[in-house]
Amino acid sequence: MEFLKQTVDIKHWKRKTKIIVIFILVLLIAAGILAAIKPDKQALLDEVSPEMHKLIEQDENSSRKRVTVTYNSLIVISYCSCSSSGANEMSERLVGFAGQVYHADQGAAEFVGQMVNYTYRMLGCGENMLHGAKLTIFLTVLTVVFGVILGMFLALGKMSKRRVVNRLSSAYIFFFRGTPLLIQLFVVYFTIPGIFGFAWRELFDTSSAEAVYQGAFVASLIAFSLNSAAYCAEIIRAALQSIDKGQNEAAQALGMNYAQTMVKIIIPQSIRRMIPPICNEFIMVLKDVSLVFAISLMDITTVSKNIMTSEGSYLVFVPALIIYLIITAFFTCIYNALEKKFSVYE
Repeated sequence: MEFLKQTVDIKHWKRKTKIIVIFILVLLIAAGILAAIKPDKQALLDEVSPEMHKLIEQDENSSRKRVTVTYNSLIVISYCSCSSSGANEMSERLVGFAGQVYHADQGAAEFVGQMVNYTYRMLGCGENMLHGAKLTIFLTVLTVVFGVILGMFLALGKMSKRRVVNRLSSAYIFFFRGTPLLIQLFVVYFTIPGIFGFAWRELFDTSSAEAVYQGAFVASLIAFSLNSAAYCAEIIRAALQSIDKGQNEAAQALGMNYAQTMVKIIIPQSIRRMIPPICNEFIMVLKDVSLVFAISLMDITTVSKNIMTSEGSYLVFVPALIIYLIITAFFTCIYNALEKKFSVYE
């Protein structure tokens, strides 16, 4: 009976996977077609008013620029903004989609144009690795990786029969779980350099403008990893202790020591039980990373806040929410697949 149930579950999973794959392929084909016929920068500029077109032509033959042209291309849709200064101050916005160009100075087209512009900037398109959504994902992945590695040692330390190791591990976990993550970030970024007389940017080329952000990234990674390790340690400890004690006794009967028992018997079995809570920890860290706005690190939240300040539009937080939701949904799907494949429920 159990075998038949597993067979049905496998067939259902294969059918569901096939439908998802077909759906993704259709989306990719549609996106490829729309991207191929998407109007480029020149096509958008050809649709500006004669007055703006004349100013742009004058700028091409002059060292003094009076028109600021911004062009953003986001997969299947493009956006262009032209703003002039001086006595003839004017502004025009255009959106290109499905081979057509639309004026985006009012109505729904204006809203779409703003969303494309804000999303483009928050994703860090055209920027280096440490910008926008790329920074958020990169920092989250590294945090959880380091958190799991350190958490493993902390979990084993808390389970150790050696009193000093047990107390130190327990104190670490209590401290980082009992204090706010934002305060921990401030301590790592401001307090520790103040005590020891150094600056995080000094770890990099101080002549580079990126040194400040790179230093802030390292400080954030340390603070988040130390915090995540405390939570991962409790997850790992619970998973290790959930294994039946008879496994320990059987290993000892076979002549295995503590280290061999943990590495060869306990840990391999407990990994399956760790997957769901560690996946949940990843999602929590992904959202907690938004706290780096407090030290001006350019993640999605900070970029959206800066755009709001410069553009004066609170609509910027709409694409910010959507980007977070898409990233969370993407990793949730991956973790759900891992959970179904490896987790064991009795």
